[in-house]
Formats: sequence, structure tokens, C-alpha cells
Amino acid sequence: MSAYHLDAKLAQQIVARTMQIIDSNVNVMDGRGRIIGSGDDQRLGELHEGALLAISQERIVDIDEGVARHLHGVRPGINLPLRIDGQIVGVIGLTGNPAQLRQYGELVCMTAEMMLEQARLLHMLAQDSRLREELVLNLIRVDELSPALMEWAQRLGIDLNRPRVAAVVEVDSGQLGVDSAMAELQQLQTLLTTPERDNLIAIVSLTEMVVLKPALNSYDRWDADGHRQRIDHLLSRMTETGRLRVRISLGNFFTGPGSIARSYRTARTTMTVGKQRMPEQRCYFYQDLILPVLLDSLRGGWQADELVRPLARLKATDGNGLLRRTLASWFHNNVQPTATSKALYIHRNTLEYRLNRISELTGLDLGNFDDRLLLYVALQLDNDQL
Repeated sequence: MSAYHLDAKLAQQIVARTMQIIDSNVNVMDGRGRIIGSGDDQRLGELHEGALLAISQERIVDIDEGVARHLHGVRPGINLPLRIDGQIVGVIGLTGNPAQLRQYGELVCMTAEMMLEQARLLHMLAQDSRLREELVLNLIRVDELSPALMEWAQRLGIDLNRPRVAAVVEVDSGQLGVDSAMAELQQLQTLLTTPERDNLIAIVSLTEMVVLKPALNSYDRWDADGHRQRIDHLLSRMTETGRLRVRISLGNFFTGPGSIARSYRTARTTMTVGKQRMPEQRCYFYQDLILPVLLDSLRGGWQADELVRPLARLKATDGNGLLRRTLASWFHNNVQPTATSKALYIHRNTLEYRLNRISELTGLDLGNFDDRLLLYVALQLDNDQL
């Protein structure tokens, strides 16, 4: 028997379609001879001995009134085996006078087999899509490719030697129900694969999708600006065609073992940090947030507590955030007094006074490079962004 199995839903579709061709009741039996589709609901579930004959003898079986009286669950008619790749997967039966039905039988059987073949192809495509998604979910979680994963990819025609970079697409939660959200995510999948760019895509959850994009351009070079432009364009397309609001983050590009998993982790952290620092934006890039992304892993640990201790002393006194804004501007302007004063619209003497006050409250010498670095890192770890 074929690996493909005829189900009741498809059987009923075949009945509905073929009964438009012939003015006769149509039954569809599965590979065990049981009626799973019929124009007569009363016959569903019955064992059809005529179908069993057609399956066992692998031929068309005509049943007249005399034969029908000796068979269980059988009425006069004609029973034709349904084949896929030459193998019988079921039987289609037409009720009536066999002599009159013979001229329609082959046309009805051909229609049913075309529907079976189409359903099988759709089933194979869906199965292939699921296998690709499962492969992607494995790739973003493992630091070393096993022989089994490599064989899996080879069977799917996926070249794991092709360099890829991970992007995370996050859907704003709480907007739609589960079914609607899944439908939107599937629509996003279509956008991400059209036009064909060899993207590998998987839905991680109802709010997250991961895209493994080919990393190199047509000249086999890493082009970060090119990726930015494509992501901006993709975000515009998503906004135009979908109801959901989405955010996209692009991770770092790595080579060597575990490169995809590492890229995915940087994309995830880039998303987290980007939403904290720039909630109004919809695109975040690792290259724009390298330091805060790298420092994010320290959160919750004793190292982070030690790093932010000087800033905590400053915050305890700086109730309105004036000194912290001054410090942030000073770093943003590469610790240049003139540029910082202009940016803050204050006199240089005022800036010097504030910096001295910051040094006094934190216990750090802002003229010392290590102390400056400590304060800069503390600002990057600060959850209360000003």
C-alpha cells in the first residue's frame, strides 16, 4: 500500500466533486474497504465487500443485482480502485446499473485520482515545511552540528555551510486571539519567503519568529548596510499588509561552529535591549547596541551590582536626574567640554561644577580612564534610562 492514506475529509470532497459529473450516488472506501465518504450519510462506516474485492483483485469490479444479494453492505454498481503511484489507496464506488455506469466510471475515477494527487502534494509540501521549521529550531539551540542534523538538512536540500545571520521578528502581544495571531504569523512567513531569498523561517511562539538570512551578498561579502535596507523594506511591507505591529532585530554575523545559535542569541538580546532603550523604534541592529547587548548577560549577577554601585550613590542624591543627564551627554560628546556645554546649553563653568559634583558623589575621578569607564558601563547597565 502507498504511504499516503485517504482520509474522511478528502473522501467527502471527492464525493461532492464526482457527484457533479454523474447522476448517481458515489461512495469512497479506504484501503480497508470501509466507506468513509458517501452521498448517502447512512452508509458511512459500513464495510463494503465489493471494495474489498476490487482491492484484493486489483481490478474494476462490476456488481449486478444477483451478485449484490450475496455480498454484505453492497448495492448494484461499479467499484474502481483509486491509485497513487500505481498503488491502491482506496476504492470509488458508483451505485446503479453497471452497464450504464461503465462509460462514466473512468472519468469519475480520473477526477478522484487527480484530487488525491493534489492532496498528496499539498501534504508533502506541508510536511516539508514542518521539517524545515524543526530544523531551524534545532539550529538556533545547538552550538555544534550533529551528524543527524547535517543529514536532516541534506535531505531537505539545505546547505548548512552557507553563512547565515539570525533575525528575530516579534509580534506585539495581546492584540489578537490565538487563531488570528497564527494566521498573521503565517502571512508574515509568506512575506519573508516572497520573493525567494533562501530564508529559513520558524515560528518560535505566538509572539516570535526567527529568520535565518543568507549573510553574504552576491559578492560573498558581509554587507551590514544592505541588510538594514532590506529589513526596513520588509518592515514597511509587513505594516502595509498585516494587522499586527511587529519589531525586527538583527543579530551579529559569526562563522564557525555554533555560529547560527550565537547569532540568534545576539538577535534576541538586541531585541530586549532595543525595546528598553528605544521603545518607539521598530528595528534594532546589534551593531548599534554592541556594548549594552554584551553587558546584558551580567544583569542579575554580583558583577552588575558592583558595576552600578557608584551610579547608585549618584542616583540617591540626583532626584531630578540632572547630573545623570549631564554625565550621559558628556560621554555622548566624547567627554569634550565645549561640545557637551553646547549640547546642554550651559556654560563650561556650570559643566565643570556638575562633573566635580558627580565625582564627589560617586567617589570616582573623572580624569582617570578606568574610573570613567566604570561610570560609562554603569550607565549602560542602568535600567532607568533618562
